[in-house]
Amino acid sequence: MDADFLHIPVLSQEIVTGLAVSAGGWYLDATVGGGRHSELILQAAPDVRLVAIDRDLQALDAARARLAPYGDRVQFWHGNYADYPAGEQQFDGIIADLGVSSVQLDLAERGFSFRNEAPLDMRMDRSQETTAADLVNDTPEAELARLIFTYGEERLSRQIAREIVAGRPFTTTTQLAYTIGGAVPKSYRYGRIHPATRTFQALRIVVNQELSSLERFLVVAPTWLKPDGKLGLISFHSLEDRIVKHSLRANETLTVLTKKPIIATEAELAANPRARSAKLRWAVYRSSSTTGRRRKYQLEDV
Repeated sequence: MDADFLHIPVLSQEIVTGLAVSAGGWYLDATVGGGRHSELILQAAPDVRLVAIDRDLQALDAARARLAPYGDRVQFWHGNYADYPAGEQQFDGIIADLGVSSVQLDLAERGFSFRNEAPLDMRMDRSQETTAADLVNDTPEAELARLIFTYGEERLSRQIAREIVAGRPFTTTTQLAYTIGGAVPKSYRYGRIHPATRTFQALRIVVNQELSSLERFLVVAPTWLKPDGKLGLISFHSLEDRIVKHSLRANETLTVLTKKPIIATEAELAANPRARSAKLRWAVYRSSSTTGRRRKYQLEDV
């Protein structure tokens, strides 16, 4: 296994319980990461089969190593989960753990974090051309401000964009973070979170087209489910969670199982503080026998 890709998954028990993994079932892990969620699914019942997807080849290689004992019960696919060619394959359950992984944040050379000097990259799929440096250095000021405001929910987006444009070009994460820190008032600079946090989130989302990919995935994923198949998604910020919540509710083929999102227990938070922002939502695909009437699932069924 790739020693650099030891991702700690969140809400693992809740994922396995929610899927209600059945013997001989087919499951799709749309964001396999290091493979821990998939491993738990494969262990949950006999003869389980699984498709593992990730945009990050480094993550996919780590998952291949972790899941090697399961042999041909696991199929791997490298790419954007919204583009997966499912064909006629249908699944008993689909999960997606959204956003950037803890490993991607911690590996300085990936350029997702401002805490260590690294190339300004942020690509989940490093075969794609556009990097965060391209976005920062080539985007007009007004558009850059809009992106930072829309995808980072940063209220000081205009003055941050102004300082970024004035200081271009940027090549490293720390250069950019320093400039952002100088663009905001002192009180903001020493607030609860680093002043670059929201801008880096915005850049990462745009570079990887995360929200548009999520929207496309939520359209196609229900069509990949068998009758009564479960769809579970873990989000980590309000932009993702809002899309998930409204898309699940709006899809007439799905029945939402979680009125409120499932969150980490205190025990999990003590072991993995990054689970604090995780929200898990579930929906079930309604079979033809239940079309036209809402099956009365309870949260205990999840």
